[in-house]
Order: sequence, then C-alpha cells, then structure tokens
Amino acid sequence: MDDVHAKRWPVIAGLGTTQTLAWASSYYLIAILAPAMARDTESSQTGVFAAFSASLLISAMLGPRVGRTIDRFGGREVLGVSNLLFAAGLGLLALAHTLPMLWLGWLVIGAAMGLGFYDSAFATLGRMYGQAARSAITGITLIAGFASTVGWPLTAWGEATLGWRGTCAAWAMAHIALGLPLNLLLLPKLRTGVAGATASEKPDVPMDRSMWLLGFAFAAGWFVATAMAAHLPRLLEAAGATTTQAIGAAALIGPAQVAARVLEARFLSRFHPIVSARLSMLTHPIGAALLLAGSGLFAMPFALLHGAGNGILTIARGTVPLAVFGPENYGYRLGLIGAPARILQAGAPIAFGILIDQYGAQALLASSCLCLAATGALLVVAARTHGAPPGTGGLR
Repeated sequence: MDDVHAKRWPVIAGLGTTQTLAWASSYYLIAILAPAMARDTESSQTGVFAAFSASLLISAMLGPRVGRTIDRFGGREVLGVSNLLFAAGLGLLALAHTLPMLWLGWLVIGAAMGLGFYDSAFATLGRMYGQAARSAITGITLIAGFASTVGWPLTAWGEATLGWRGTCAAWAMAHIALGLPLNLLLLPKLRTGVAGATASEKPDVPMDRSMWLLGFAFAAGWFVATAMAAHLPRLLEAAGATTTQAIGAAALIGPAQVAARVLEARFLSRFHPIVSARLSMLTHPIGAALLLAGSGLFAMPFALLHGAGNGILTIARGTVPLAVFGPENYGYRLGLIGAPARILQAGAPIAFGILIDQYGAQALLASSCLCLAATGALLVVAARTHGAPPGTGGLR
C-alpha cells in the first residue's frame, strides 16, 4: 500500500486526464454535433437527443454491477475497457448514415459511460486509498472540471475542419492513444484477498434510510445540473437577459465549478463532506431568487452560484458515501446511490424544456424546490464519519 500511496499524484493526474477525455467525448459532444448528426442521418434533433438519453439509461443500469467489480478487483481493467467501448461507440457514430446506426453508437457509448465516468473513478480511488480518498477525489474533479472548457471548443474546431464524422473518429483515436495507456499504466493491479470470491457475488448492502436519502438528494441535484446544462442560455434570456449577457453568464459555469472545488479542497475539507453537500444544494435556490427578483441583471451571479454548487456536488457524490459508510463495498454503494441520478438525468432536458415553454423563468421555482428538498434530505442524514466514536458526529 505504501507503493500505491507513493504514486498518488500520478494516479490523480492520470485519472483527471482520462475523466476529462471521457466527458468531453460523450456528455459534452452532443450539444455541438447534434444538428449535424440529425441532418446527415435524415432524422430530427429530438431523435438524436433521445439516443443520448437512452445512453444515460444504459449507464445507470450498469452502475451497481460495475461498482461491485471495482470493489473486488480495482478499477484498472474496468476503466481500460471503458476506453475501448468509447472508441467503438465513437467509431460507430463516425460511420452512421441512418438513425438506427446512430442509436447503436450512442448505446455503446452509454455502456462506456457506465464503466468510465466519475463513479468508477471514485470507486477506484476508494478501493486504493480507503477513507483517505477524499483529497484524491477532489483532485481528479479539479482537472476534469475543465472537460466542457476543453471539449466544446475542440469538438467545434473539429467539426469545422474534419466534419462531425472525422471529429468522432479523432475522439475515438484519443481514447486508444491516450486514455487506454494512462488507465492501464498508472493504475495498479489490485486483487481481492477473499479466496473463491467472484465479482458476480452480490454484497450485503441494505437500502437503509441514509441510502435512500442520499439517492434522492443526488438525483435531485443532478437533475437540476443537467437541466441547466441543456437550457441555461435560453433560461437566462427568458429571465430578461440579452443574448450576449446569457452567453457570457453561461461561460462562467466552468470556472465557477473549478473555483468552488479549490475552495472545497482548501477550506471545506476540514469539515465532514456532508456539510459541503448541503451547501452545494443551497447555491442554486439563492441564485434563482436573485435572478427572478432582479431580472437579467443577475444572470452572472446566478451562473456563478449555480456553477459553484454544481462543482461541489460532484465531489460530494463521491466523498459523502465514503465518509458515512466507509470503504467497504464503496463502489457498489456508489452504483446504487447514483442510479436514480443517471435515470433522472436522461429525462431532465425534455422535462425542464417543457417547464420553460409553459412558465418561462418561473421554471426556476421548480428547480429550486428540488434543491431545497435535497437539502432537507441531507440534513436528515447523520454527519457521522464511518469509524468515528459515537457521539462525536465524525466532524473534523
């Protein structure tokens, strides 16, 4: 284990890079390439986004089993396979000339996301470092927080120079040439010490009250985050911002996420991570109140507050279950807790788009209520660190 800890920073840098690649080439790909994909496959953008939503459902269904596998064997091979699946799915997209072929590509990418997104990286770190994984989790999110900042411009540039098919092929090659070697070379081989145990064995992880509350809280938070990612400029314009103000404010989301993660690492890390989780849920309603009260003048403050909360929420999704339940069966717990979030993410763009069509900026009342309900759920979960003496609360 000493050798593993000696390699902590290369592991963090490597996982941060591969997570940036995974998110940039899938989750953030659709916003740029959807119009061209729809045009060249003679389909609608609705059909393309439906395929993307289906990919999120696939990733949700795979989550618990992937977590169990990482708990038993570590994440090296799982994350390596995800790179191969990302490359295969992106290759299918590059070859797609019909909507069914496009769907096939996105379904393969959905399997890749189930194996290769944050939950798998967090579970890998939990398997390697146990309770000491919090700083490592924060580290990879600091790097991968720039996935949209890197991914959107690169994809847009690729579409302009290579076409959307060439761009998908280039991202596929990046997974083979960069992502796969980093995951296989920097992550250690870990094996279970339980004789005769297999990855197919289902551990005893009861869905107690804390599990249900965390599942609801993170599902609500990620629904809001995905809805904002899909509709933020449009929402800000509905609140009274000009197009220029809306685009400028939306561009602040990425930097706000990273700045909040630095704040979490420097100051909030001395507290139980559930404190950070509660704060992350409150920033969106505060920003929404300012935006609704002050019209478009508060577009930038809203974007900064929402982005900050979203940045901390990503860390909390990995650190809170680790602190509350400990490292045993950590990956499986992440899969169970994260499945509702991924399912709701799939429907968030459509559902929130309907709310904006009906109510304009007042749709923020619905998203704010969800965040406040999530805050209430997190207040009920006891802030007790696994292994801390009863009565201490586990607060640091």
